[in-house]
Amino acid sequence: MSIDATYHPAHGLTAPEVRARQQAGQVNGDADVKTKSVGRILKEHVCTLFNAVNLFLALLVVSTGQWRNMLFMLVVLCNLAIGTLQEVRAKRMVDRLTILTRQRVRCRRDGRTIELPPSDLVLDDVILLAHGDQVPADARVLSGEAHVDESLLTGESKPLPKVAGDELLSGSFLESGSVVARIVRIGREGYAARISAEAKRDKRVRSQMLDAIHHIIRLGTFALFPLGIGLFLRMWLSGRFALDDAILSTVAAVVGMIPQGLVLLVSSVLAIATTRLALRSVLVQQSYCVETLARVDTLCLDKTGTITTGDMEVARVVAAPGHDEGEVMRALAAVARATAEDANATGKALLAYAAERDVPEGAAPLRAVPFSSRRKFSGCVTPTGEALSLGAAGFLLAGGQRAQADELLAVVSPDPCERVLVVCRHAGFTADGMPTGVAELLGMVTLRDQLRPTAPATIRYFRVQGVDLRVISGDDPQTAAAIAQRAGIPHAEDTIDVQTLSTERQLRQAARRCHVFGRVTPEQKRLLVQALQADGHVVAMTGDGVNDILALREADCSISVASGSAAARNVSEIVLADDDFSHLPEVVAEGRRSINNLQRSASLFLVKTAYTAVLALMCILWPPYPFLPIQMSLLSLAIIGVPSFVLALEPNHDLVRGEFLRHVLARSLPASVSILVALGAALVLRGAWGLSSAEMSTLCLVLTAAVGTCLIWRISQPLTPVRTTLLVVVAAIVTLGCTVFAPVFRVALLEPHTGLFALLVGLATCTLFLRLYDLSLRRLDGEDEGTELR
Repeated sequence: MSIDATYHPAHGLTAPEVRARQQAGQVNGDADVKTKSVGRILKEHVCTLFNAVNLFLALLVVSTGQWRNMLFMLVVLCNLAIGTLQEVRAKRMVDRLTILTRQRVRCRRDGRTIELPPSDLVLDDVILLAHGDQVPADARVLSGEAHVDESLLTGESKPLPKVAGDELLSGSFLESGSVVARIVRIGREGYAARISAEAKRDKRVRSQMLDAIHHIIRLGTFALFPLGIGLFLRMWLSGRFALDDAILSTVAAVVGMIPQGLVLLVSSVLAIATTRLALRSVLVQQSYCVETLARVDTLCLDKTGTITTGDMEVARVVAAPGHDEGEVMRALAAVARATAEDANATGKALLAYAAERDVPEGAAPLRAVPFSSRRKFSGCVTPTGEALSLGAAGFLLAGGQRAQADELLAVVSPDPCERVLVVCRHAGFTADGMPTGVAELLGMVTLRDQLRPTAPATIRYFRVQGVDLRVISGDDPQTAAAIAQRAGIPHAEDTIDVQTLSTERQLRQAARRCHVFGRVTPEQKRLLVQALQADGHVVAMTGDGVNDILALREADCSISVASGSAAARNVSEIVLADDDFSHLPEVVAEGRRSINNLQRSASLFLVKTAYTAVLALMCILWPPYPFLPIQMSLLSLAIIGVPSFVLALEPNHDLVRGEFLRHVLARSLPASVSILVALGAALVLRGAWGLSSAEMSTLCLVLTAAVGTCLIWRISQPLTPVRTTLLVVVAAIVTLGCTVFAPVFRVALLEPHTGLFALLVGLATCTLFLRLYDLSLRRLDGEDEGTELR
């Protein structure tokens, strides 16, 4: 809408004009990327194939009235509670960060200045912005001047001057100055919102572990229906088994095919990992990303806000001939303190430097000359009448003084990416703040982007771990390269200005050979991440701005900071609540502990999944199925549940090697084969000796427990006091279940000849398991080494 004759910046919109725009929908509604709602989180965790199958099985057990055989549902409910509560907690913490960083906006309406939340602004509202304020919507400057930081939007860390007629982008910050502006685009029409809109589609969780579990559940579900139906019909139609017995035997077989405990174990271990990280101010929004970060081999870093703090720091102060450093320091401190109320990044750096060097504070200045984008300098008049200025040499010096500054600059030889300012003395200032007389050069000060104190150590950690590091920045490529070198990123000299690349093919080629990318647009950041992924890399991306969210959305694991934009936080799996990049090694360590231990413990669960599926097929031919659901619960507790949780929580910082499912199968299949051999022998014995159902189920329980205990002993090598205690506890649970609590678990006393058979077959199958296990591990180690060599 164009400004008409009744519209004036000093008055702003009238109440009827505001209502008209509200009715037309021209309101600056919050168009940022949102976290999931609690209802959606609950729906995603409840409405799963895993839960549906288990609920159906529970209803079958209910129909028999045998309630104690429903113990398996406790695992399902625990898994549901852990997963839901963990994600809801992360959502609420991130939402709280968004509220804490939200600012109210000063706005003129009906000739009065009022404060409104950004979402209440309408098109054509007149807003008043001062240094430190964030631009709430795309606007055009009506009056005033300011320097604006657009690094969250473009990645360019250098503040841009804005005067009347210039456009302000939503999400940028005023670093200095103040302006009156009119909102020209609102809500989803704004620059930041248009980029954020592309990040709103759901992001697929990239996790080998999650993919493996889903694959196992899908495979088990497809197998359990024909096997379950076949087993049920075979028993029921034979006329030898009651309906309830057929149902319970079928449920026992089907429950064994579904790795319920594995789902609970993974959820619990990752929940513990995310809780530990939360205590270190690391918010994990998607628990499976802990695994992804542990597998990352390429880490893409955004410069501003990740490697650097976003602030400036003084690199050096040099005095001109005839002056000393103390004199220059006092002049710098005087100018910085005189203009402190409107201090930009340079002023803040000078104030911090003066405080660090204990430069004494003098009396209040007689006059302050604030920084202006037109003048390119700031200044003051001290109580003694001395006129001092700080700014660009081209605006303060001329003729011989400029030549003197060039000579001093040659001696200083600053880094090409350092900003150089001169400190001068003048006769005075005119009414409009221009210096009078011939300037006297006192010295120079150079400033540079401030590295995060922990960045070099963190980058050194990833270098040692063999992670390839890339810097992707919207800033000047030489500036980005210089900062990458200071931070210790290898091959920082391999830099490129992405604006010189005209095709996507050139960009993909550059992704392979370069390590520092400058002047990168948001779309190009995403393409770079995709190029690295296409080459087989597992990519993590750090970023804090709207310009990063497309790449964050695309990366295998995305990391943001609390002080960044809400959009960046909400699309990231990990949020560093205290903005400390040094927490990333802790996340990697938690991931390695979780994944390495889970790869070992998960083999216990897949043993049951494999042998119960084959056993169900065998029992269709030779019914009945030998186990009851309550007996499967005893095996799950002793052989799977207790040892898996203990082993999964042990310290483990080894590198994550190989594929999750391949490592699990290499340990579980030898045990499954050995158990099937033992159970096959038991089925033959049942036909030969005419064992009762109670004796048969007890014999199978003992044989399965023997091989399972042998597996626990093998994966617990080398034995430690904790692991030795674990083996004793496992043996005690099985013994108590078969003796003291025998009536509960429907365990019968074996005849002597049956007991001798169990001992001999148990020893033979345990020996078979150890041979198969060693062969499987040797083959696995060879495959892992071959993969690493490739």
